[in-house]
Order: sequence, then structure tokens, then C-alpha cells
Amino acid sequence: MAKRTPGAADLSPVSDRLSIRLDLVSGARIGPGKVAVLEEIARSGSISAAGRALRMSYRRTWELVEDLNRSLGTAVVETAAGGSGGGGAVLTRAGKAVIERYRAIEIDTALAARKHLLALNRACSDK
Repeated sequence: MAKRTPGAADLSPVSDRLSIRLDLVSGARIGPGKVAVLEEIARSGSISAAGRALRMSYRRTWELVEDLNRSLGTAVVETAAGGSGGGGAVLTRAGKAVIERYRAIEIDTALAARKHLLALNRACSDK
């Protein structure tokens, strides 16, 4: 089961949010949606359960995983076929690294942006 780590939203004032999308040289685009899918797969052990938890179709959930696999050039999720013994999905080392590095970037960026967000709020609230 994946342990939740604080994200950028946890470090910002309640009304402010920072949303990060990484556009890697490989063509991979990694943002909060794909990271949420990976985290939910790690938590639930299932692509379909992850989709249900995130209120998206199995197809859309699978497409996000496949997009990461293709654009990163390595699998982020390993699956086992369903059936009487059940199926399942687990993150690969690459999948775990995507979450870990994305969350680290998100936290570092939120910390760096905090003073600017506070200044922006002050500037906009001055009348």
C-alpha cells in the first residue's frame, strides 16, 4: 500500500494551489492526474479499482498508464490477468520513481513559490 506524502496543495494556503505538469524530453507528460492514477493503483492493486476511485472509466485509466509506458519507454505498471484467482496490478520500480520524483518536485516547487503566492495575495488584496 502506498503511503501518501504531502503534496504542493498541503504546503500552500487553503485557497491557493500549485499544479505541476512535467514535460520530459522523452515526450512524457506527467501531471497530477497520471500521478493520482499510479498512486491509486499502488493503493488498490487494480487498474479498474483505481479508475472507480478516481471516477474515470477503465479505458481512460488504462490509456493514462499506457501513455506513460510508451512515452517513458518502460512499464510503470505490471498486470496479472483476471479470472478465478483474480488479477491485479502493481507498480514497477519506474512507476514508483515517477510518483516519488513528481511529489518531490511538487514539494520543492511549492516551497519556492510560497513567498511569491503570499506576495501576490497581498498585492491583490490591497485596495
